Amino acid sequence: MWTYNNEVIEELPSDIVGFVYLIENLTNNKKYIGKKLSHFSKTKQKTITTKAGVKKKKKIRYKEESDWKTYWSSSEQLKEDVKSLGESNFRREILHFCKSKGTLSYMELKEQVERKVLESDEWYNGIIQVRIHKNHIK
Repeated sequence: MWTYNNEVIEELPSDIVGFVYLIENLTNNKKYIGKKLSHFSKTKQKTITTKAGVKKKKKIRYKEESDWKTYWSSSEQLKEDVKSLGESNFRREILHFCKSKGTLSYMELKEQVERKVLESDEWYNGIIQVRIHKNHIK
């Protein structure tokens, strides 16, 4: 279960690209800051027949809801702890809903730097990787 401002979140707002989150291990207070997209862009091929009777393949792009409801981060150590300790020993909190990928990346970085995730063993985060242009921030 995810929470935002102490409210359980079962559906994401339709106008967001993703969210920045905090996961906390309740047995040892170890934490993780990350981001998650709300939807994945997918492509499938569809065969169409033109007016002249010629069959052509056309790429169809669509969005599909991501696995955000069951997501436990990209940290292998955190996922192993969730598996061994059980999901009930972890708290998942949404910190920010973001309307663009640039803002999403920026807010994740901002939270990671402000919380000094690389400076302490109390964090699962082991790397910060981001590329943001100032025009992406809205």
